[in-house]
Amino acid sequence: MAVDPADLDVVAAQLGRVPRGVVAVAARCVCGRPTVVRTAPLLPDGTPFPTTYYLTSPGAVAAVSTLEAGGLMRELTARLGEDDELAAAYRAAHEAYLRDRAELGHVEQIAGVSAGGMPTRVKCLHVLVAHSLAAGPGVNPIGDEVLELLRDVWRPDRCTC
Repeated sequence: MAVDPADLDVVAAQLGRVPRGVVAVAARCVCGRPTVVRTAPLLPDGTPFPTTYYLTSPGAVAAVSTLEAGGLMRELTARLGEDDELAAAYRAAHEAYLRDRAELGHVEQIAGVSAGGMPTRVKCLHVLVAHSLAAGPGVNPIGDEVLELLRDVWRPDRCTC
């Protein structure tokens, strides 16, 4: 799996650093720029890296950061404890994430560990949004919900690059 060097240049500019372990662009802005990258479970330096989907779009990152700063993770984690249907769908998202990462290889140190706090808590909205953008609607219920909350500020069908 090769990544276009031009995409890596865009991601480096988005992140302000050289991206590590990128194996693919998992989601793009409507203008074609990367929005989410897919990363290897083992970085080139040998570091295990559980974050398969990494949000790179500066506009998306900023919008999600605002929600995180407002404490949304605590509210969503509480809902997981109260809503059995949401909790089951979130567990399924965790399993889907693990399957996606397994396609890229097995790393014992992170076996069974997905990202974003899945399957029992909400720790990082950036990862959950990245998963939703990469996998499409209906796979990660929390990521989908956060995308809906962001619609007035950022959304994948409108370029803000």
